Amino acid sequence: MKIALDVDGVLADVIESWLIYNNKIRSNISKDDITNWDFWKKFKINRFDFYKELTFCWKDWNSIPPTENDLSIATQNLSNLGQVDIVTARELSTDSFVKSWLKLHDISYQNYVSVIDGTMKANLDYDVFIDDSPLNAMKFLQHKKKVLLYSQPWNQHISDPNIQRISTMSEAIEKLKF
Repeated sequence: MKIALDVDGVLADVIESWLIYNNKIRSNISKDDITNWDFWKKFKINRFDFYKELTFCWKDWNSIPPTENDLSIATQNLSNLGQVDIVTARELSTDSFVKSWLKLHDISYQNYVSVIDGTMKANLDYDVFIDDSPLNAMKFLQHKKKVLLYSQPWNQHISDPNIQRISTMSEAIEKLKF
């Protein structure tokens, strides 16, 4: 089994870092306020500014918290079920920071695959996608791929019987054992 594992929002809680940055320069926003994938529109933040700020957050990669404790053990156990590749959409300049973050947190994976746009992931040869993007999840379904949607405030509106929702990486392991 080939497993595509996302980084931002699944392993790395980069939104927490972005919120700290944002709340210093704009009005206070909490993670629970982020109810849509393109939430920056709701807060009248320019899309390009938002992505530039995310890139800035990755430059301080060692301050980005993991989404949950024991990710090292969880990704190691996930690797026992199949080939786990990091499959991420990002600005290429952040790849080295992300790889350093993965190493710091002892995340097990075989290959690192970076694409320009998240929906491009669906064209890749993976059996299972673990992701938090509602846009990606729907694209994976169109390509008849198995989707484990990592629950985040920005994907709560997604309800499709073909999408399995998870709240922890341990849940992903349990769902993939069968």
